[in-house]
Amino acid sequence: MPNKKKSSRSIAKLASKTLRSNSSSKAAKSLAASTLSQSKSKNQTGKKMETLASTVLKSSKFGKTTKKLAGSVLSQSNKNR
Repeated sequence: MPNKKKSSRSIAKLASKTLRSNSSSKAAKSLAASTLSQSKSKNQTGKKMETLASTVLKSSKFGKTTKKLAGSVLSQSNKNR
């Protein structure tokens, strides 16, 4: 069953800010790009992004912003996977 959720305006702004930041990690930028791609379309999270988001949420190594983006990405994943 496809997921019909879209990224909220506040999460999309956070994602945009993350992509523009020189200090953001590669993981944060990947999650931000995925979040933005889902903000105004019916795109849903792919398996690779689901795995990355899950890893981020389980790790103490990542900050609050990266974890917010990971949560957004996971909330838009395919529920059948």
